[in-house]
Amino acid sequence: MDTAPSAQPLTPTAPTVGNRRRVATAAALASAVEWYDYFVFGIAAALVLGDLYFPAGSPTAGVLASFATFAVGFLARPLGGIVAGQLGDKRGRKPMLVLALTLMGLATTGIGLLPTYETIGVAAPILLVLFRVLQGIAVGAQWGGAMLMATEYAPEGKRGIYGSFVQLGVPIGVVTANTVFLLAGAFTTDAAFAAWGWRVPFLVGLFVLVLAWYIHTRVEETPEFREAEKKLAEQEKAEQSSPLRTILKDHLGTVLLAGGSFAVNTATFYIIITGVLDYTTRELGMKRSAVLTVSLCISLTQLVLIPAAAALSDRIGRIRIYALGAAGIALWAVPMFLLIDTGSLLWLAVGTFVTSCFLSIMYGPQAALFAELFTPEMRYTGASLGYQIAAVLGGGLAPFVMVLLLEATGTSMAVSGYIIGLAVIALLSIKVLADRARSR
Repeated sequence: MDTAPSAQPLTPTAPTVGNRRRVATAAALASAVEWYDYFVFGIAAALVLGDLYFPAGSPTAGVLASFATFAVGFLARPLGGIVAGQLGDKRGRKPMLVLALTLMGLATTGIGLLPTYETIGVAAPILLVLFRVLQGIAVGAQWGGAMLMATEYAPEGKRGIYGSFVQLGVPIGVVTANTVFLLAGAFTTDAAFAAWGWRVPFLVGLFVLVLAWYIHTRVEETPEFREAEKKLAEQEKAEQSSPLRTILKDHLGTVLLAGGSFAVNTATFYIIITGVLDYTTRELGMKRSAVLTVSLCISLTQLVLIPAAAALSDRIGRIRIYALGAAGIALWAVPMFLLIDTGSLLWLAVGTFVTSCFLSIMYGPQAALFAELFTPEMRYTGASLGYQIAAVLGGGLAPFVMVLLLEATGTSMAVSGYIIGLAVIALLSIKVLADRARSR
């Protein structure tokens, strides 16, 4: 498994170096601010939203309700991917990216201003769910646009490293979200944090609208899409097929394999940044600020590991690197929770750091790998669907499933088993993708 499947070259024209850098930077920033807005909800769900918006029942019930709302955003992500994919494959990558950023900024600000259950009653959790759905739609639309803006501008032989610039948005978003929450907690009392301090990270997300305006006014459409647009313009309208229809008819298997290969990554990621935050503070009695600091430091290491893995995939093949990360996640799932269960901050850091290394090894080449699975005319739709299916099956449900497994079994080894099961699915999916690449 040493080669990545490649639909066709991603760079039919040669943009200037300055233009490439501007686009890559804009795509990375778009990903970072979008994921920041998305992650602040996960942290707040683990810390305060259960008590403020779902106060009835036990603390565990409140956390489950809060994580269920967190998961709703993931269920909405395929819708964002489908709509933006259809329009992005026909109208361009840039307009969909701008729209996604605008929607995310408005939804996140809405959460920051939303009254609690005590103030407006049942309308509070209903509106919280609605805003979370809008966040999900926005991030589902964003990833494909940002990823394609980067990879379709990449020089030949550097698609992996250019795609990793967008992937860096995840650790940057986590670092920024954790930092803002740490600052909000440091400068407020526990009562003030619960009353209003937690809202500050959401209101900071409003600055995403500034970036949306910049991309709209200063960034050009990708040369790869312009070439595809010319081909589409030459066809009769009656003959033009919907990218979604083409994907579902001829490439559904590829989409499902892509999703199956990546679900373990997104599930394990949300377990260590959201599920473990709840588990260590509520069950193991660890301090919130200490656990957030560990998460922040771990995410900083990903800023180095993700582009390093992507650059290596440009040299020796994406699938080989991708499979190595999935295998590592499977092998480390049990040791990770054995270390976390000690209640030691040091062992928590060690356990999650090693996991983060394997996640980065997978995540670095993933953008380029998914882009290369589809031709330009259907790339936004196909890559987005594969990614968002993984997000639903893995990330969205993972913290919720983790709490259920812990409550049902009383042992974190059940969560390790859940991770291992997803890793097996990933390795099987990767093998099929590799076999298909060889046959071509």
